[in-house]
Amino acid sequence: MTLPPLPADARLYLRPTWFAPSPVGLPDGSAARMGNGLLWFQAYELTARRGGDRLARATIPVEEFADAVARLPDALAERAQLLAANISALRRPLVLGDRTIRFDAPQVMAILNITPDSFSDGGKHMDDPQAAADAGFAMAAAGAALIDVGGESTRPRAPRLWEGDEIARVVPVIEKLAAAGVPMSIDTRKAGVMEAALAAGAGVVNDVSALLHDPRAMEVVVKAGCPVILMHAPSAGDDPHDNPAGYRDVVADVFDMLDARVEACLAAGIAREKIMVDPGLGFGKSLSDNLALVNGLAAFQGLGVPLLFAGSRKRLIGALSNEAPAPERLGGSVALAFRAAELGAQMVRVHDVKESVQALHLWRGLADAGLSAV
Repeated sequence: MTLPPLPADARLYLRPTWFAPSPVGLPDGSAARMGNGLLWFQAYELTARRGGDRLARATIPVEEFADAVARLPDALAERAQLLAANISALRRPLVLGDRTIRFDAPQVMAILNITPDSFSDGGKHMDDPQAAADAGFAMAAAGAALIDVGGESTRPRAPRLWEGDEIARVVPVIEKLAAAGVPMSIDTRKAGVMEAALAAGAGVVNDVSALLHDPRAMEVVVKAGCPVILMHAPSAGDDPHDNPAGYRDVVADVFDMLDARVEACLAAGIAREKIMVDPGLGFGKSLSDNLALVNGLAAFQGLGVPLLFAGSRKRLIGALSNEAPAPERLGGSVALAFRAAELGAQMVRVHDVKESVQALHLWRGLADAGLSAV
């Protein structure tokens, strides 16, 4: 498809599409690889926007991409080339002490909530640090590459929690897991909790506000030199779901916010290989928004950093399955994790570790078989 003339102040987005199981047998130059994973694609969907309005959308085969870009204004050509380079760039491993998490195949992050009120598992691991740590050990043994420890619920309209109480919930559990060498992230928006958790042995900060909620958060991450996961939420205030304005194009709007936060981290001195992003499924987003995010997930590879997808037991599964309650959303959760892997997610955040690891093993087996088929 031919692109119409575009103004130089338009903003471009690229989404890999026309996936192929292998480049073997395809004409030279007709397929590109996504990162260093087992995904190849044969076309880019290019979207152009200005002021939030879509100007054009076209699907451009990989072998025609260079010619199509050459016809764009210089600024747009440069951005298109950058996005394409980011999509195919090596995703460097996370190095956490003597542990290395590689991204040549999708990894599992396990959810360990030490809260009384989280939407799915609130109260399950409260008031008994040893039992909570034992749950974390079981998750690691089941194949989780990273345990995400959280002490504050971020469900809609959850009450605020004093950081001292949050620290008291998570630090004893982190210390026990760290003593056994279990890799962990701390799921928090508060700088004080980040500091306490990192000192106790956590290795990654996972912030649903992308380091915007607490003015000291960026400083803490820079000083610690640790990896950070930047999640999209429509609000950096007390309720991350607050979103009165909605979205014009949810994939592009979320991409723009995460792009700005990646750039802010780079400017602050955080190395690109220490940054991950999460589009924030379910945070201030409608059912149609969430479905569009899942279908558009490959576009976030244009940020050039590993992508975390967190769909486990979330509301959209219930909305599409006769309002199944959170504990009864295993099938949908596994299906979302598998779909995220198909679209390039380097890590999936899950409650049900054993089942999700099994699903990703199946994905890897299918990918390997597709690559070796003749």
